[in-house]
Amino acid sequence: MLSHKTLVSALSATVLAAGLALTAAGPASAASCPSSASPVIPGAKAHWTLRCSGTTLKVYGWVEDTRADGDCAFVHVHAGNGGADSADACGWGTRTNFDMSFPRTNTAEARLQLEN
Repeated sequence: MLSHKTLVSALSATVLAAGLALTAAGPASAASCPSSASPVIPGAKAHWTLRCSGTTLKVYGWVEDTRADGDCAFVHVHAGNGGADSADACGWGTRTNFDMSFPRTNTAEARLQLEN
């Protein structure tokens, strides 16, 4: 049987580990082309545009790290055809351009978030 002190220590370690794994994220933006979004969260901002060309969806834009906190800004895109891609910017003031293509779809869900 575990002592109360051992149980409290184990629970504290679990809560701490879970807290370190959390990331800041903005709401996902599900859209079809043509559309665009410019999300901003504490520590990151981005802009992306969805355009269709024939049966191919193009998602292009930029992501920027806006805080010197050791985290990286990410844009994660999940396309309607099951494909996925991401772009990141690491380091305060860093901006990364991206251009992604997904065949046989005209929808995608994009999300801006911070990860360490």
